[in-house]
Amino acid sequence: MAEKIIIFSGKQYSGKDTVAKVLLEQMLDYKRFAMGDVIKLEYGKQKGLTYEEIEKNKPIYRQDLIDLGNWGRSVDPDYWLKKIISQEGKIIVTDVRVPHEYEIFKQAGAIAIRVEASRETRAKRGELVGETDVTEVGLDNITDWDFVIENNSNYESLKTKAFKLIEELKTKK
Repeated sequence: MAEKIIIFSGKQYSGKDTVAKVLLEQMLDYKRFAMGDVIKLEYGKQKGLTYEEIEKNKPIYRQDLIDLGNWGRSVDPDYWLKKIISQEGKIIVTDVRVPHEYEIFKQAGAIAIRVEASRETRAKRGELVGETDVTEVGLDNITDWDFVIENNSNYESLKTKAFKLIEELKTKK
């Protein structure tokens, strides 16, 4: 089982991947995982491919990855979540999107971080799609985040907040 887990949540273009990237650059003992990464790693193991090869040729492998993802969830709805939690070492999960995922990770002792940005700010960063989908709104009513980072400014401001977060994480068990 993972020694430590940090999970990130936030709407599209909120900056969650950016904060996670800053953390990973400073906290070298952590590995990054997105929900889809564990499926790609398993697929690569089965097919003799590296993660990089799969990423570079994603359109070729997309249907197989979808099929593998669906297979895992048919075996156990938590199949891929358990795979992530069973990773060795310290991990950062960059894209927790729905209540069930949040609950499973919290039960595993994860530190939960929400990155917030206004719709107006997010729309300036990219095209917003599927704004009412459960993957966008499913965690809006969660109130027990360990940390919330407001990101309505620029990269430098966000980076400063990320460094402050790193200091706070060092004191959290």
